[in-house]
Amino acid sequence: MSETLKIAVQKSGRLYEGSMKLLKECGIEVSNGNNQLRVLSSNFPVEVFFLRDDDIPEYVQDAVADIGFVGENVVREKNKIVDSIEKLGFGKCRLSIAIPRNGQLQSISDLNGKKIATSYPVILTTFLNEKKIAASIHEISGSVEIAPRIGLADAICDLVSSGSTLFTNELKEIETILFSEAVLIGNKALSTEKRIILESLLFRIRSVKKAKNNKYVLLNAPNDKLDTICSLLPGMKSPTILPLAEPGWSSVHSVINESDFWDVIEQLKANGAQGILIIPIEKMII
Repeated sequence: MSETLKIAVQKSGRLYEGSMKLLKECGIEVSNGNNQLRVLSSNFPVEVFFLRDDDIPEYVQDAVADIGFVGENVVREKNKIVDSIEKLGFGKCRLSIAIPRNGQLQSISDLNGKKIATSYPVILTTFLNEKKIAASIHEISGSVEIAPRIGLADAICDLVSSGSTLFTNELKEIETILFSEAVLIGNKALSTEKRIILESLLFRIRSVKKAKNNKYVLLNAPNDKLDTICSLLPGMKSPTILPLAEPGWSSVHSVINESDFWDVIEQLKANGAQGILIIPIEKMII
């Protein structure tokens, strides 16, 4: 029997849906309808283990799983010997220090001699040592944001996405320690056959990511403005240009990066482009 690549995925929580969606977008069929903890894909040589996110780095280090989808924050906190292979583009958040909104504390330096509640003692300890701040750390596993209100700590260090949880608990951020997103980590001693499967998976993941970061654009352009419009739309190599039935006009097809989207569209319109259509890209192979 040929080998399969064992993937560790968070069994529940903020990264579960993003991980499963990514596998689906990569064309990998994985059914977890019965809440199984171990599932074999029906169309790709991978086996998915559903685990606690905090355990994934250790399982990958110990070769129980070959690779894992996990947050950068967990990788940093657990500090296991694994390869960080690829950022996955979802589950973005930040690890920040927050203090009571209307309290006496105002800055990082005010934390000297204070108590900070967190689920990330390793990362926080490193940060405090770098900043030469002598604060004590109270490690708790959940509901960190309530700690100042019940007198357990003076401040917290926790993950922040939208900031709504901090606002609800009358807290404000004063320092971001790190930015995090889901990453693919791997065991350092994968067999040759498993590395081949991993490369195939990475090819699919990168194609999906490129598609999400780009949009397909179709537009009508006056021929006397084609050079200028094409310079705004380099695409993967160069735009595709097709003559229209109406003399003096052409149809231009290309790809634009989403981060440049609005600036490019405004410049296209300013140069006479009409009938601009923007279409999502499902996969993008270069």
